Amino acid sequence: MKQVKLFLGPQHPGMHGNASIHMYVEGDIIKKSYLLPGMLHRGFEKTMENRTWMNNIGIIPRICVPEPDPNEMVFANNAETLANIEVPERAHWIRMLILELARLAAHLMAFGGCGGPTGLYTAMYWAQADRDGILTLFEEITGQRIYHMYIVIGGVRKDLPKGIEKKILDYVDDLERRLPDYEDLVLNNPTIIARTKDQIMLPAEVVWELGVTGIGMRSATGKAYDIRKVAPYARYDKVEFDVPTATYSDALTRIRFKWLEMHQIIRIIRQVLELMPGGKVREKALDGSALRWQVPKGQVYTAVEASRGEYGYYTVSDGGIMPYRVAVRGASFPQGLLGVEKYLPGHRIDDAALWFDTMGICSPEIDR
Repeated sequence: MKQVKLFLGPQHPGMHGNASIHMYVEGDIIKKSYLLPGMLHRGFEKTMENRTWMNNIGIIPRICVPEPDPNEMVFANNAETLANIEVPERAHWIRMLILELARLAAHLMAFGGCGGPTGLYTAMYWAQADRDGILTLFEEITGQRIYHMYIVIGGVRKDLPKGIEKKILDYVDDLERRLPDYEDLVLNNPTIIARTKDQIMLPAEVVWELGVTGIGMRSATGKAYDIRKVAPYARYDKVEFDVPTATYSDALTRIRFKWLEMHQIIRIIRQVLELMPGGKVREKALDGSALRWQVPKGQVYTAVEASRGEYGYYTVSDGGIMPYRVAVRGASFPQGLLGVEKYLPGHRIDDAALWFDTMGICSPEIDR
């Protein structure tokens, strides 16, 4: 049978971000595939090396649009480590609140996104509507719906607005009440089960070979590796939450993990709002104008737990007003680039979009 070349993306509702999967297929079976990122020619890392430390706050959220805040966190944390800046206690808790809201928004997008390639558009509509509620909260807190530029070197840009705590609690109470409806709609749906159960497998040996982290790793290996637990940052060591694990990572299991983690995020948010202390939210970082800050010489790597796994920055400073080197450890890289090339072949054409969705892939992390 003759092979035909097909393209998934960049302009396709099943593609996450401006990337393209080139597929050589026989019938409906993928025989060879590779990812072509770079549709926006981003070059974030080199751009960051030619911008001041503070100017980079406006660049880094764009590395992952659905969940931009981990970029702000690791960048600020690296600068604070190099400059020996002590972040105020209240800022730690606000940062944790922002990161968990961003994580919840990302999980909703991915969970609902499974409805697109399976024809279950109701799930997509529900999840996007609920995600929009989080964006409204972000708009009130930060002034921005998508790129927040809120976590900055020394703490956060400003304190929480008055009365926002009740709005957040009302939102998570409403969402938690409807999570069983999401379970019935998606996880117990015969069509979803037929399309995802025992399909698009991620065996433990592939996890170790590629370096997959996050839900992909925890659902395949049974290892509760979560940066929030193994190397706590902000104040994650002060709150209680569970890390779901499994040893059989089919697409259905990974979708269920997103649903399970939404419960834990809500649990964390409630504790943050209850335990958050008062006080200032930002420490003066360095002397002089923020646009001329000079971060002391050194190199550092820190990571946070994004919705897709370990998300880290390796930063080198030569003592100047700009980072000398920045390297982003995007959590999507192993399964998004190497996995598409090596393990997507053998699947059906209509599984390609589900691969991207259930593996947790944000393409700008690959083309960075």
